Amino acid sequence: MQTISINYILESMNDGKNYFGDMWETCLNNNKRFNRTKLKEILKKMEELGHIKKHGYKNDAYYEKHYHYSLEENIGFVNNLIFTYESKINSALRKLESKKIFLDISKNLTSYKFSKYTKTDYESLLIAMTSMFELASSILWTKENSEDAELKKELKNCFKQINDFMDETNQKLLEGRKTQERILLQKDFSSKIPKAGYLKI
Repeated sequence: MQTISINYILESMNDGKNYFGDMWETCLNNNKRFNRTKLKEILKKMEELGHIKKHGYKNDAYYEKHYHYSLEENIGFVNNLIFTYESKINSALRKLESKKIFLDISKNLTSYKFSKYTKTDYESLLIAMTSMFELASSILWTKENSEDAELKKELKNCFKQINDFMDETNQKLLEGRKTQERILLQKDFSSKIPKAGYLKI
């Protein structure tokens, strides 16, 4: 998976209304325009993480940079996201514990099959984990770009909460599994972690 900088998206926007068509022309990926669907997915992630706000519908829709105006609003927003992603991860995890995810794993780990009984739940887990990792990335970006000492302190606590939860999730899912399956799981998890300030695309 590729990544894109949160900062790059925000810098490609002006301080007023940003219509999708205009953003599609100015927000480039390696000097090329994004696929329209891909750009919409990126903007949806940016909105979910609270960096931008979408107004209107269809052809009249536009985006604005969005800022949380109080410490309480900002931290409340982040905590709500943490709770949402934790719930999704725990829901998928309960369905996967003590069940095989990969079958017929080759010795060099390049060939394997997904168990038809757990494939959907595993995909749901990876999606939720990606969202949580991106939230952590967004938190680090906000800390880096904020001058509010109290906000930074609270965000540090939020980041620690995410880190502890993901470590616990990792332990639960790996527990009791054979070495080959553990390696594949850890490889999948690692591939979902973006650099600080970046999103997976």
